[in-house]
This record gives sequence, structure tokens and C-alpha cells, in this order.
Amino acid sequence: MAVNLKGRSFLTLMDFTPEEIRYMLDLAHDLKAKKRAGIKGELLRGKNIVLLFEKTSTRTRCAFEVGAMDEGAGVTFLDSKSSQMGKKESLEDTAKVLGRFYDGIEYRGYDQKVVEDLAKYAGVPVWNGLTDVDHPTQILADLLTIEEHVAKPLNRVKVVFVGDIRNNMAYAWMYGCAKMGMSFVAYGPAELADQVDADVVARARAVAEETGASIEISSDIESIKGADVLYTDIWASMGEEDQIPDRVRMLTPFRVTKEMLEATGNDDVIFLHCLPSFHDFETTMAQTQKELGYDIREVTDDVFKSKHSKVFDEAENRMHTIKAVMVATIA
Repeated sequence: MAVNLKGRSFLTLMDFTPEEIRYMLDLAHDLKAKKRAGIKGELLRGKNIVLLFEKTSTRTRCAFEVGAMDEGAGVTFLDSKSSQMGKKESLEDTAKVLGRFYDGIEYRGYDQKVVEDLAKYAGVPVWNGLTDVDHPTQILADLLTIEEHVAKPLNRVKVVFVGDIRNNMAYAWMYGCAKMGMSFVAYGPAELADQVDADVVARARAVAEETGASIEISSDIESIKGADVLYTDIWASMGEEDQIPDRVRMLTPFRVTKEMLEATGNDDVIFLHCLPSFHDFETTMAQTQKELGYDIREVTDDVFKSKHSKVFDEAENRMHTIKAVMVATIA
């Protein structure tokens, strides 16, 4: 059956069938090949999109802007200082206005309900650029990267997310693996297991029963054996400095190291990271915390720069998969 996503919002992978996700991945592969060949696109010619950012970003903003312009669309960027949404104007009113001006709306911020309400009122497709509980455009890019570097179909791939297993990337991976029939392990401190969102796990496992996926939460190093992908995320963001001592205590045993790569027993295991990453001390935050006695690196530099690391291919693929989402939903 033909897949038609025109007019659909992209809020979470849970809203899509495996076949629809497969369609977006195939489209991303095609659009990437087209860009690499230097073929100028016009699939979004005459379209206009707006980017609403309550959280800053490098990759998400650039991926949407370049992806849209590659195919001929116009782009407007609004950060929290440039928009009246939620201050002098309600979210509903803002959504209705922007829906009159634009063919698609991207939102990157905090509450998942915000992106859902934008989609409810805008009348045009809304795309989730990140919320506190999900990051679906990142997972699409990660799946594309896995297909480029792991020599087996997705439904035979094992992904291990290492570290703080309560965050939006861990949850987004549960959804992505469940939908695509993959094996997923959230590998982190035992004390965090009870803090993982039970509803997220239940929803993912319900889908996994239909697709043959597996969703596991573990603090046992044995659970990473056979991993095709080791994935991690930073332990603390700007504004969370007060939490660093506790997180360093909990998460240091889960820093991704060469020894952890070797513990997978897979010489071809790849390392992925949504970025930005603390892998050395060349950033203000990492250096400041080092001076305070805290090593906040979630991955060692020798892993980040190793042959196993595909993080920059992954970062580039944000552009190709986001472009696929826009083309599929508004072209």
C-alpha cells in the first residue's frame, strides 16, 4: 500500500507505522544521494516554514534551515525573545496565526503538550524538534546512520543507551526500537531504574509485542554484550550545574570507554551521540567543572575520535532526515 504522509504532523514516532517510518528513511537516503550528486531540489518550492525555538540548538536549527532551503522553501526563525507565544499571546492564537502564514511549523522546547497543542490548532503540519520526553527527528537520523554503518537489517540490530536512562533520548530510542523491531537496552545505574517513565516503557513494550522488538532496562554490564550500537548523551546541560556532583557520582561507572566497547564483544560496534558532547576539556563547562573536581565527560576522547565513532555522519544525517520529514508532510 502506498504511503502518503502529506498534511501529517511529526510529533513522535509512536504516531507512525513501521512502514511509514521506513518510507521516511528511504526518502532520506534518496534526498541525501541527490544532495551529494549536486542536484538542486525544488520539492518545497513555494513553501514557507517557521522554526520556534524555546531551547537553543546547533544541529536542529541548521538541519531545518539548510534542508528547507535545499528544496526551495523559505525559512523564518523565532526564538523565545522574538515570539509573543505564551507571553502576550496564547499558544492557540499563535498557532492559528502562524498556520495562516506558513506551510509547516517546527517547535523545539520543553513540554510535549506544547508541540501537541501547536499541531491541534495550527491547521498545518507541526514537527517536533525536541521536547523533554521525545526527540523523534534525532532517532530518524540515528536509524539512517545505522543503516549506513551496520551490515544487518534494523530488526536484527541491538542498541544500548548508556548513562542517564531517564532522559528524552532514552525514551525516544525506546519508541524507535519498538517501532522498527529492534533490540534496545537502557543501561544505567540501578538507582535510576524506578525513575524511568513507566508509561513510556509500557507503551514501547506494547508496540514491541507486535513488531518483535525487545525493551530492557539493566544495570548489568552483561546486558551490553552483542551491541551493534552504543549510544550516550551528556550528563548535565547548562543551568543544571547544581546536579553535577550527584550525576558524576552515579554516572561515572557508565562513561563510554574503550573497555566498554570491548565488553560488547563486537569488533564492529559503532558509537553514536546526539551531540553536543563532553568528550574532552575543551569547553568552558567541562573545564570549569574539572577545576571544581568533577569530570563530566560521558565518553572518553579516544572513543569519540575512534573508528567506531560515527557521530559526525550522524550529525549530517539530521539534515537529510529532517528534509525527508518536511518533504513527506508538506511537499
